[in-house]
Amino acid sequence: MSNSILTSTAVTRKALLILHQKLNFIGSINRQYDDSFAESGAKIGDSLKIRLPNQYTVRTGKTLNTQDTSESSVTLQVATQKGVDINFSSAELTMSIDDFSERVLEPAMSVLAANIENDALSMYKNVYQEVSDVGATLTLAGVLNAQKRLTMALAPTDKRTLLLSPKSNVDLVSAASTLYNDRTKVADQYRKGLIGNDFFGFDSVFQNTLLPIHTTGTEAGADTGANVNGASQTGASVTVNGTVTGTFKQGDIISFEGTYDVHPETKATLSNLKQFVVTSDVADTYSSIPISPSIVTSGATQNVSASPTNGGAVYKQESDDSTAIAGSADYQIDLAYHKDAFAFATADLVMPKGVDFSAREVMDGLSLRIVRAYDINNDNFPCRVDILYGYKTIRPELACRIGFN
Repeated sequence: MSNSILTSTAVTRKALLILHQKLNFIGSINRQYDDSFAESGAKIGDSLKIRLPNQYTVRTGKTLNTQDTSESSVTLQVATQKGVDINFSSAELTMSIDDFSERVLEPAMSVLAANIENDALSMYKNVYQEVSDVGATLTLAGVLNAQKRLTMALAPTDKRTLLLSPKSNVDLVSAASTLYNDRTKVADQYRKGLIGNDFFGFDSVFQNTLLPIHTTGTEAGADTGANVNGASQTGASVTVNGTVTGTFKQGDIISFEGTYDVHPETKATLSNLKQFVVTSDVADTYSSIPISPSIVTSGATQNVSASPTNGGAVYKQESDDSTAIAGSADYQIDLAYHKDAFAFATADLVMPKGVDFSAREVMDGLSLRIVRAYDINNDNFPCRVDILYGYKTIRPELACRIGFN
């Protein structure tokens, strides 16, 4: 069979299609493609600005009380280039595109997708909401509590995704098997061992082997022993007394005595303490803890009822049954999220000249480049597949971690 069917465009499109199918996390979040680099190609470190929704306060009474519109944005840096390099002989180029896809592209794109997905899933460390019962099996109640967190954060009811580890999928299929389900969904659970889509408010449910295991710092018990040092603290860190021992890891969930969550629009105080995520590792005998979100006690962006109580306790995340999570605990992270909680962006790489063939294609926000040269000494065709990307948690309030197993 003639090798003319293995054109640069055909190979690139096929590779991109396989890559797209392998990415179920990235495929379910906001994907942004910057076509401003379509001609010249992007360089490492190029950035995109993503605008966040404006927020306002409400006036009571007839007296005018104008307020400025303060627009905010986050910067997504397209700074990671990854690829797979392949070397094949001229004889192998006689394969059809389907044979070439199965023998060469499929394994190459699979390993590339796994590495990209693994990078993007590190964004779980930016998510500050979590429902958990560490050491227990995932329950339907756990999933519904995560759904509740999204609803309380005013996440749109469409485009919600539940991403499960294989173990969590088994637990949830078992839990759902005794409930009333549509006949076709029961059949899918029986044949495939998978929870289907449109599951209790989630449009999509995926199984992902790359979901991370989170290891907490050494601080143990619900009450860490640390106390807030200073009244009226706001911002992205909280000062505590300097006599504490133990550590926190980036991604640990904490809360503070006296600091409750509020409704995003009315600012009414809710019944649960506000959760925060530790944004960087905290060493033994720490005197402050870096957190996200920043504490805001008034105005349109208010997100807590009050500042942490001076002298009040610092709590480590508890299981939903109020069982304290131990120090240095390992637990599986599953994710419930709306599409706009996270963003993944790609940009076009520079197209080289003087090569055997090259092509660049875009599909659903993913830009992929393939370049092939000819090695005259060995009658081989070295080929490289590259993608330039970045990722960012843009609205963490639209996501919730689920910590079981």
